[in-house]
Amino acid sequence: MLRFLTAGESHGPCLTAIIEGMPAGLPISTAEINEQLTRRQGGYGRGGRMCIEQDQVQILSGVRGGRTLGSPITLLITNRDWPNWAEIMAPETGARLEERVVSRPRPGHADLSGAVKYRQADIRNILERASARETAARVAVGSVARQLLATLEIAVAGWVVRIGGVDYAVSEYTPTLIKQARLSPVYCPDAEASQRMMVEIDAAKAAGDTVGGLFEVVVFGLPMGLGSHVHWDRRLDGRLAGALMSIPGVKGVEVGLGFRAAQLHGSAVHDEIFYSPERGFYRETNRAGGLEGGMTNGEPVVLRAAMKPIPTLVKPLRSVDLVTKEPQEAAFERSDVCAVPAASVVGEAVVAWEIAQAVVEKFSHDTLAELAESWGKYRDYLRQV
Repeated sequence: MLRFLTAGESHGPCLTAIIEGMPAGLPISTAEINEQLTRRQGGYGRGGRMCIEQDQVQILSGVRGGRTLGSPITLLITNRDWPNWAEIMAPETGARLEERVVSRPRPGHADLSGAVKYRQADIRNILERASARETAARVAVGSVARQLLATLEIAVAGWVVRIGGVDYAVSEYTPTLIKQARLSPVYCPDAEASQRMMVEIDAAKAAGDTVGGLFEVVVFGLPMGLGSHVHWDRRLDGRLAGALMSIPGVKGVEVGLGFRAAQLHGSAVHDEIFYSPERGFYRETNRAGGLEGGMTNGEPVVLRAAMKPIPTLVKPLRSVDLVTKEPQEAAFERSDVCAVPAASVVGEAVVAWEIAQAVVEKFSHDTLAELAESWGKYRDYLRQV
């Protein structure tokens, strides 16, 4: 089983993650993990925190000489802002624990529900862990998964397709899109749409508001048959949707045509099946987004996620003080105007992890060499079936 756990608070000393079940012998590049962490911190519309943090990963266990050992992998990302919060966030009793207390819950955040659930008078005890800062650890974990997938020639890519009222429709999924998206300040493959998206972000900032959008994640190079139809929790589409929904701020997920399929007749939705000796079974369309019956069907997996506007506003919404119960404006914590580009990087990471899990489940081995051998045999089988 491939699994991970993260820990850490937004203004704590660090974020950590432990990965278990990664096959031995996998080459691991710290530079590749750091590249993904840098991408997560980028994107037009980010706030002041990104000027403070310069995320870098330290590998504390499970890797030696650049290769995994088969034992648990420990990843650590230091929070550079920690010295300013060391006494406020101290695990032991300290003189400054009462500073920066938050008692005015923000609409749209975990503040109120979390404070009530865990019986906390200081909402900081909730928002520190509920913060999207935690996704830095998941991006690091996802980067390790991406490196496993890369050895099997599986690529995961993401880009922004909508910010506010400005959208961009991808007409053809090609590797060129990846390069174009990397050049954009908002991670959108189209230069003209990128400019209009930036104008949308600027308008929200000028109004003291925030703006959300849509991002897309595509997985190339998958064979038919990852996932399973036999139990609800083994359906890969459900697991991928759950992973994307776990990203803070994501309120909706689509696979392939998604909600548009509900407006069409079946003849305009389902992908016809063809066969040739050279290609085997294939499709000429990919409206299913590469997933049928909870399994990959050999076409690229296409996923889309909708991110709501960030709930921390410069011009706060109305709220009620948790202690006094008096009407108040919601609290303001340093925040972004738009984090959709960053969310697309997190989306790539969580999708990479779920795909890696599905690969390890189907080709379970202690070493990368054994896994790769089984992978090759399965690919041979698919070509002649």
